[in-house]
Amino acid sequence: MLEAPILIVDDREENVALLRSILEHAGHTSLHTTTDSSRAVELFEQVHPELVLLDLHMPEPDGFAILRQLEALTGPDDYLPVFVITAELDEHARQEALSLGAKDFITKPVNATEMVLRMRNLLHARLLHTRERQMNETLERKVAERTRELEEAQFEILDRLALVGDFRDDATGQHARRVATSAMLVARSIGLPAGQANLYRWAAGLHDIGKIAIPDSILLKPGPLTVDEFEEVKMHTQIGAQVLSGSRFPILELARLIAFTHHERWDGRGYMGMAGEDIPLPGRIVAVCDVFDALVHERPYKHAWRVEDALAEIDRQRGKMFEPRVADAFLALPRAVHCTVRRAA
Repeated sequence: MLEAPILIVDDREENVALLRSILEHAGHTSLHTTTDSSRAVELFEQVHPELVLLDLHMPEPDGFAILRQLEALTGPDDYLPVFVITAELDEHARQEALSLGAKDFITKPVNATEMVLRMRNLLHARLLHTRERQMNETLERKVAERTRELEEAQFEILDRLALVGDFRDDATGQHARRVATSAMLVARSIGLPAGQANLYRWAAGLHDIGKIAIPDSILLKPGPLTVDEFEEVKMHTQIGAQVLSGSRFPILELARLIAFTHHERWDGRGYMGMAGEDIPLPGRIVAVCDVFDALVHERPYKHAWRVEDALAEIDRQRGKMFEPRVADAFLALPRAVHCTVRRAA
């Protein structure tokens, strides 16, 4: 504590000299003084003192004004010991000073031993407060780091889970990621808040998780499906929704909604027969991204389309398969995005 910087503000030279002599004799080595009260705040910002010794009655600004200025410079969680040294005995003045942040008083003429002891009590309280604040900051930093690690682990698990469905009928294992990225960009484009749109980056990747229950003989069939086979394929939306249901986490509830509705059509001719705005917005968004990605990549039953042809098909299906607003948002994405989706194979 002897090296702690201390600021002394008193308009009388003899008072400053006396206080400096007392503190130097007590072993304090970092003393900063001024008899010009107008420089008190300037020195405070330069020195960052651990303790302020302050007279009340000075030419403007007086001690009360300085207390107000210091209060504005310190945060609500900070503890700045201001030790008022004054000849003022008025109770009202004491109460006002305390209300403005003063922590202790001693009257002039001072008792040197008492002043040093009380001053060191204030410095000790300051030290304890500083240590506690540093411990809290360290704890908060560790909690934030741990929370970030848990979030990253959660997202990685979701990403790897999406690959489970992907590898069933996509040789690249990247279909889920491409659809998820496009869905995020479309969500942002139509005005969803950034935080909500970013959830699509992870939730949309699980849209085909239900395909884990569909036999390879159907998923990988090189030719057209029979009516019964197509009905079995359609079940992947319900299976996916069942796999993801019951979670208390919003991201998994969003994934469930997408898995269940991403094959619905704006005109009502989709898997479940939902139409228009009865289809949840996440399903409407992923529907466009899913179809485009399927068109521009080769599958066992089809060749890959050219990007231009796939975009034209999205435009033709505007108002039929896709909500016009969502189709327009997808088509308005930078051309580089569409081509990147194609090159990602």
